Amino acid sequence: MLLGGAVIAAPLFKRIGLGTVLGYLAAGVVIGPLSRMVTEGEEILSIAELGVVFLLFIIGLELKPSRLWSLRKDIFGLGLAQVFVSGVAITLLAMYLAGFALNSAVAIGFGLALSSTAFALQVLEERGEINRRHGRKSFAILLFQDLAIVPLLALLPFLAPAGPDSGGNDLQAFLTAIAAVAALVFAGRFLLNPLFQIIGNTGAREAMIAAALLVVLGAAMLMQVAGLSMAMGAFIAGVMLAESSYRHELEADIEPFRGLLLGLFFMAIGMSLEISVILENWIAILAAVPVLMAVKAVIIYGLCRVFGADHDVSVRTALILPQGGEFGFVLFSAAAALGIFSLDVASQLISVVTLTMALTPLSVALGQKFLRNETGEQMEESFEGAGGADVLMVGFSRFGQIASQILLSGGSDVTIIDHSADRVRSAQKFGFRIYFGDGTRKDVLEAAGIKRAKIVAVCTQKKEITDKVVDLVQSEYPDAILFVRSYDRTHTLELRAKGVQYEMRETFKSGLEFGRRTLEMLGASDELAQAIMEEVEKRDAERLRIQQSEGIFAGNDMVRTRPASPEPLIKPKREARIINTGEQTDESAEAGRVKERS
Repeated sequence: MLLGGAVIAAPLFKRIGLGTVLGYLAAGVVIGPLSRMVTEGEEILSIAELGVVFLLFIIGLELKPSRLWSLRKDIFGLGLAQVFVSGVAITLLAMYLAGFALNSAVAIGFGLALSSTAFALQVLEERGEINRRHGRKSFAILLFQDLAIVPLLALLPFLAPAGPDSGGNDLQAFLTAIAAVAALVFAGRFLLNPLFQIIGNTGAREAMIAAALLVVLGAAMLMQVAGLSMAMGAFIAGVMLAESSYRHELEADIEPFRGLLLGLFFMAIGMSLEISVILENWIAILAAVPVLMAVKAVIIYGLCRVFGADHDVSVRTALILPQGGEFGFVLFSAAAALGIFSLDVASQLISVVTLTMALTPLSVALGQKFLRNETGEQMEESFEGAGGADVLMVGFSRFGQIASQILLSGGSDVTIIDHSADRVRSAQKFGFRIYFGDGTRKDVLEAAGIKRAKIVAVCTQKKEITDKVVDLVQSEYPDAILFVRSYDRTHTLELRAKGVQYEMRETFKSGLEFGRRTLEMLGASDELAQAIMEEVEKRDAERLRIQQSEGIFAGNDMVRTRPASPEPLIKPKREARIINTGEQTDESAEAGRVKERS
């Protein structure tokens, strides 16, 4: 029933522009309180919270030190100020306008201060604004909010009515928590990479997925046993693996579980809504929605101006982030479970957040009315904080290793993925930014930043793997620029037919150079040997052009209208003899046919 609701509601709501989160919530409401087809909302929620655990693990994977450093001012300045000022302001409103006690008001205020990462980033990506100035500031604020959920969850037990009366056990609990965190950091630093290397060398994909799940759930359970939140454990594990060469593969393996369980979490939230409570308090809920969005928008606008943003950037940022966020659901559910406020209040708050999410597209459209210069802010280049690179290289064997040295020496930023754990480990010793991953998987390419790469360089060794990567990139990312290592002459023609921007036969240039140096050793002058090499290269390019125009791809049958090869530039002293090794290539076959026609 839950899977059926997800399959119907999520695509439908995404199609009409409301986003998949609202689709999951609506499906949960229909399945649960409206139809009563499923009534175990609380039990499902306890399992679905693993979706939040996986989400925090992936957030941790994204937090490389270089990324944090490039956005440090916006993350820890603007982001911190937004959470604190918005939280305090909404807390005061909850106390003096709604009459909540201090502990309840704090939980409400800081829960509503958070915005929806899923909603805001989806809107920015759909509008192509993720790399504009307001997109960067919105991203930085959301990133700090994602970080803030961990200490906010840790704060809730201290706000509980019967919380801090455990006598002499406080010190023991504190020391246990510190020991658990230290153990997790140690494991992440010294044990996880060797574990993934051993599994990666076996080539057992299911074992790699199992290891990824083991790390996330094991870290989460360790923190729970120590009295901390499962989400904190997953987050720490993610941060420990942020610099790992297996980061992209882990993210790709965990992502399906995260998406499905997080969808189940939102559906369970919808199933847990008390419709009767909403109907009884609909006036208060409808009044709270515009007040919350207005207060957050005004605060974000003011803080953006304080941190140096101009009017238009501040307006756009403020009206991207006025909604409540999915982490508010987590905080409100946890607060209700601890008795900080009742389930009725939690249902009202969840309803408020849901309505603000639904109104986000309207607030973004409304922002256009307040802009002074709608076309003034131009698209900025991709920034390091978003995980982009100039070149995404798939495959790091001999060919890719040589090409990458040219790129790096020229100052280009290169991200490399390769499916050999030994090769990844060896390359890392020389300072290459290389990650373990299967380039034939869309999710791995996504995690490696293919959407932000200027060029995708396919340098894999096997022809069939190269074709698979090229076909995947062309079907899923039609605007990507493809530079491809081809296997032989036939493969070159096939790649040109597919429309790749550039291809290079893996042995062609080296074969030309080898022949030139051999001529020189046989007595030809440097100038003559160079001229011969250039002429051979020119003839080859002309033959390829003719074959391409005539659609000749059939390997050894490429004998339709071919031009006769001209006389050699120097006459050989004696005829060359070809010794057949039993492994005749397309190149040697072609040379033989040209000689025969001549």
